[in-house]
Amino acid sequence: MAKKQIVILGAGFAGLQVARHIVHTDYEITLIDQYNFHQFQPLFYQVATARLEPSSISFPLRKVFQKKRNVHVRIACVESVDVQQKRVITNEGDFSYDYLVIATGCTTNYFGNKNIEKYAYPMKSTTEAITLRNRILLNFEDALSASADELEAIMNIVVVGGGPTGVELSGSFAEMKKNVLPKDYPDMDFSRLNVYLLEAGPATLGPMSKASQEKSKEYLEKMGVKVWTGAQVKDYDGKTVMLADGRTILTHNLIWAAGVTGNVPPGIPQSALVRGNRIKVDHYNRVEGIEDVFAIGDIAYMETPDFPKGHAQLANVAIAQAKNTASNFSRLQKGGEMKIFKYKNPGTMATVGKRKAVVDLPFMSFQGRLAWFVWMFLHLMLIVSVKNRLIIFINWAISYFTNDTTLRLILLPTRKQVELAEQHQKEQPANAG
Repeated sequence: MAKKQIVILGAGFAGLQVARHIVHTDYEITLIDQYNFHQFQPLFYQVATARLEPSSISFPLRKVFQKKRNVHVRIACVESVDVQQKRVITNEGDFSYDYLVIATGCTTNYFGNKNIEKYAYPMKSTTEAITLRNRILLNFEDALSASADELEAIMNIVVVGGGPTGVELSGSFAEMKKNVLPKDYPDMDFSRLNVYLLEAGPATLGPMSKASQEKSKEYLEKMGVKVWTGAQVKDYDGKTVMLADGRTILTHNLIWAAGVTGNVPPGIPQSALVRGNRIKVDHYNRVEGIEDVFAIGDIAYMETPDFPKGHAQLANVAIAQAKNTASNFSRLQKGGEMKIFKYKNPGTMATVGKRKAVVDLPFMSFQGRLAWFVWMFLHLMLIVSVKNRLIIFINWAISYFTNDTTLRLILLPTRKQVELAEQHQKEQPANAG
């Protein structure tokens, strides 16, 4: 009999883990992603602030599955899913499936504001983190020759969104202001550099404990970050941030970390979608109303007694769902019963700066130096390869003792790189199904 086909859309935490945990089965597995590498999203902010190289947090997919003959990696963009014919249509051809796993994660949510989408800088991929790094470094080069009227907008960095990404970015920029930039630009006055963190809600790190919220804000303000809570951004024209309460900030650098929305492939019925553009699944991660289609990770919305509003969109949840789904595929192959997904929350954490972090465990909360070491250790353990763990650890150690890095490179695409990307997108490939 022909082997059953499993098609996995997305190579983030969820997609990668489910593929890695079913490689030793008799299924034929096709892993589809628009990039040829897995991206470690929690450390995007360190790429954006020149603390880590992109290659440190990116892992070639073909290298991960180099010795797995039943895993086929395809670099493609999904155009639609035909749930009736059980096939995925991409710009690289069609792929038939017996089981489909949707692990496409989330993308930046601009809440319908076209101006913000046009002018702000998001950070949901390695390439966007590199773009942000280039923007920030070019910003200070521009400041050297800017007029007095232009300087204020150049020297204001505004981060929107007080979740972990916004808090970590703001803290990292504050450390650059104190430890790095005065050495790189000795003829500039960085007392005029302002880092703003704007949060529409009443506190930073909204889902975390009150102690962690208050401590994170305290850390940021001591580092010089201007934290504005209850600050809802209304619009941005590329030069001025306009808040709903009438306040404005002049800036050329608006970083948008204020929300996400599900990255749903076309073809999934609207009836399967819920708030946040997530796909509703049952307790086995099966998409409700669609046969043989599963959704896992950030894109999946599962209501349980412990999580009546769905699970948090965190790496730990994605990895746990991936492992359970992989186990269920093995059970199905053997004719057994599937196992429902039960999530035990191990806790949440965020770092603010050197020796400054907050950790919430189910039974306690703590902050400071110990929390910072816990954050570093657990993030290192999530890195896919041992080599990359070592590289990141060495970079962190150097940064710890020197308060500096050597990674502040402005790498803009050449004309040939742009042409190559455009050519790749326009090519009409042969049918891969």
